[in-house]
Amino acid sequence: MSNRSLNPVLAELRQRIGQLEGGQARARSVLPFAVPEMDQALPGGGLAFGALHEIAGGGGGTVDGAAAALFVAGIAARTKGRVLWCMTRRDLFFPAVSQAGLHPDRVVFCESDRDEGVLSAVEEGLSFGGLSAVVAELVRLPMNASRRLQLAAEKSGCMGIVLRRWRRQNEASDYGQPTASTTRWRISTLPSERLPAAGVGRSRWLAELMRVKAGECAEFEIGAPDAKGRICLLPTSADRSDQTARFGALAG
Repeated sequence: MSNRSLNPVLAELRQRIGQLEGGQARARSVLPFAVPEMDQALPGGGLAFGALHEIAGGGGGTVDGAAAALFVAGIAARTKGRVLWCMTRRDLFFPAVSQAGLHPDRVVFCESDRDEGVLSAVEEGLSFGGLSAVVAELVRLPMNASRRLQLAAEKSGCMGIVLRRWRRQNEASDYGQPTASTTRWRISTLPSERLPAAGVGRSRWLAELMRVKAGECAEFEIGAPDAKGRICLLPTSADRSDQTARFGALAG
């Protein structure tokens, strides 16, 4: 995606929203991606702390789901402090998560057999205030639940990340439902970066910013997180024409 200047109408709208919020709004720190094209699309120049973010794979399959989990791990890796990761399934492959920069000595795992238990643990973790990020693996995120998590994150300044995971392909349609999340992302795998010699290149993903408060939707072709959780922007390929159609078929 090429560089683009900030839309003056959008900039004015952001300023007016901030004025309307008045004393209820407080300055939030952000976590930049250190990729100018991506940070420019996000209010404040990065993912906001004290806010809730949603991330999902581009389809119902395990490959895109794993890419979304590693995208989350890279974000959490670049925060400072402990991370709470709440789940209902014991299938997180932590050697891969470690390669994305999130080391096990920073992570506290919480397991529940139901989404309701995960929601309760995540709300408690966001309210605690001593964590840098809280990750929730969830199938569904009802509006009321998302509002509670957003409010808890606002009060503590912690970053909340909901990793949407589906047991069946038809559950992916729930990702279009409204929530209180500040951003919503969809991560899809693309053919790996080509190398001048035989070998496996850096994993290539399509990162779609589907929703952002006070911002514009965008999409980026990125390289998977390195050992410090850093991603990079890659040249646009000609191999992703079926990505949107593939997700649409799964969600329909």
